[in-house]
Amino acid sequence: MSTDSTRLRRLLAAELGECCDADVAARIDELEGLAEATPADRDRDLTALSTLSDGTRHDIVRYLAAADGELCVCELSPLVEVSDSAISHALSDLHDAGLVTRRKEGTWRYYDATDRAERLLDALDDTRGER
Repeated sequence: MSTDSTRLRRLLAAELGECCDADVAARIDELEGLAEATPADRDRDLTALSTLSDGTRHDIVRYLAAADGELCVCELSPLVEVSDSAISHALSDLHDAGLVTRRKEGTWRYYDATDRAERLLDALDDTRGER
C-alpha cells in the first residue's frame, strides 16, 4: 500500500475534526484488512468473467443452462450465428474456464453448464432484477 498518507490524513481530519498519526495508522490497518479479503484464486474468477464477456460464449452458456441436459455442437449451431468451428473453440474456452463440462460419446461431444456458470448467470440476472 502507498506510504503517502497526506490525502488520507486530510480525509480523517475532515471526518473526525482532527487527526493524529495513530488515527492514520489505525485506518491503514483497517484498509489492509480489506485487501486480505481478495481471494487467493482471484485469477480463476477473472478468467470466468472475461470468458463470459464474449457474446458468443455468453450465449452458449445461457443456452446450455436453459437446456434440459447436455447439448452437442450441432444442437447449438442453429442458435448462434458462427461456424461450428467457432462454437467448438468457444466451448473449449468455456471448458478451460470451468464454465462447461464436456463428455465424449463415440464421435460426439456433449456439453453442459457447470453449477458455477449457472450461479454466475443467476447473479447477473439478479442484478438486473430479472428472474
